[in-house]
Amino acid sequence: MLFPTLDFGLFFLPVLLLVWTVGLASNEWRKIILLLASWVFYGFWDWRFVALLIASAAINWGCAHAIQTRLDDGRSAQPWLGIGVAANLAILGFFKYFGFFFDQLAPILVRAGWGRDLPVLEIILPVGISFFTFQGMSYLIDIARRHTAPASFLDITLLMSFFPHLVAGPIVRASHLVPQFKAVPRLTRGMVATALILICWGLFKKTVVASELATGLVDKTFFDPSAHSGLDLALGAYGYAVQIYCDFSAYSDMAVGLAALLGYRFPRNFDQPYRSASLQEFWRRWHISLSSWLRDYLYISLGGNRGGVWFICRNLVVTMLLGGFWHGAKWTFLIWGALHGGVLAIERLWREWRPQGFPALPKPIAILIIFHIVVAGWIFFRADTLDGALAYFTQLWAFRPGVALASPLLCGLIAFGLAIHFTPPTLLPALGRRVAAWPAPLLGLAVGLAILLTDAMRFEGVAAFIYYQF
Repeated sequence: MLFPTLDFGLFFLPVLLLVWTVGLASNEWRKIILLLASWVFYGFWDWRFVALLIASAAINWGCAHAIQTRLDDGRSAQPWLGIGVAANLAILGFFKYFGFFFDQLAPILVRAGWGRDLPVLEIILPVGISFFTFQGMSYLIDIARRHTAPASFLDITLLMSFFPHLVAGPIVRASHLVPQFKAVPRLTRGMVATALILICWGLFKKTVVASELATGLVDKTFFDPSAHSGLDLALGAYGYAVQIYCDFSAYSDMAVGLAALLGYRFPRNFDQPYRSASLQEFWRRWHISLSSWLRDYLYISLGGNRGGVWFICRNLVVTMLLGGFWHGAKWTFLIWGALHGGVLAIERLWREWRPQGFPALPKPIAILIIFHIVVAGWIFFRADTLDGALAYFTQLWAFRPGVALASPLLCGLIAFGLAIHFTPPTLLPALGRRVAAWPAPLLGLAVGLAILLTDAMRFEGVAAFIYYQF
């Protein structure tokens, strides 16, 4: 079930009605309604994996209480923390990485004479598994660090199943959302207005900009780079940079808006990442919930900024390598992570060893350089295989003449997508405050017209959000 579809609208409206009628009488019933609705939402992909969600929540709930018991007794939380983290990693590893490691080991085992005994498993990847397992791990680590307290079984299950962020984030931490579950939510006109604007804005970015760039340009250039000119390949790389931003930020906008209509606040996940003058700044602006997770639970656990500069560089590279691997079991994701980790390490070394008085690059030039490093990384990220990524770079370097895909429409969408990116982040909240003063019938009419206009502009079909695969 995709957000920008009629099916989702028919699902969400009854849920919204039940939450603000039955849910007002009892906060516990409100959470039960949201939990059941989340399972229905997830079950649209595969009902079998609803049991996985419940089992994962049960494991984290049990480990959390065991950790807290040991802390209350003055003992180390490490045994149960280790068990809980290992359980989450086991779930993630089996479903997401078994095939990858099996493919790497299979030739070795065959040469050793064990080929006939190799198991054949076709493992279906549960949607959003990376997000809810990371959520479970951060919950356990926060309890061990005394940053939060154990939640009830209902609250932790709802935290990990809550449908606005279930399949593609943002990664909302227990310390942020569980206190909201415990309180009785209140819905203001400002929240409603801002939420509806975010939903409409996300719908437009996804269905008009991202989807057309994907089908009309990016998918074609990455499918067979040798069949396209250098200009088309360059536009394909720039187009993917715009597509992934508009696609993922659209999902985040809609997730924030849907949660707000239900009475809950999600953190912002994007802050104009392509205006960054360093890669470190980029990761403070791109997929903020993931980058902060990697910083707080992986980078700091490795030692963070403690130790010498080479130790710090090692931590940066390892963190980004694992961050790349989190996205998927492919060598292209590992190389993408290594590229980002390597550049972050170089930036750190430069800050440490830059000669005193050496002038810094003008900010526009620094932004342009970082943007093209990011775009180069996106080629690895988007390519289906390592050979496909290398072929893309080879053909791009050759820059064969010709124009086939570079239509005015696609060039305009790339330019428009970048213009969307540079829209001041305060614009939508300011618009929400102004729209909040409108009469309810006028607001409803404006939202309806915006949806109809977007539907008239969009092209046939709605592809899944890019981050659904993670």
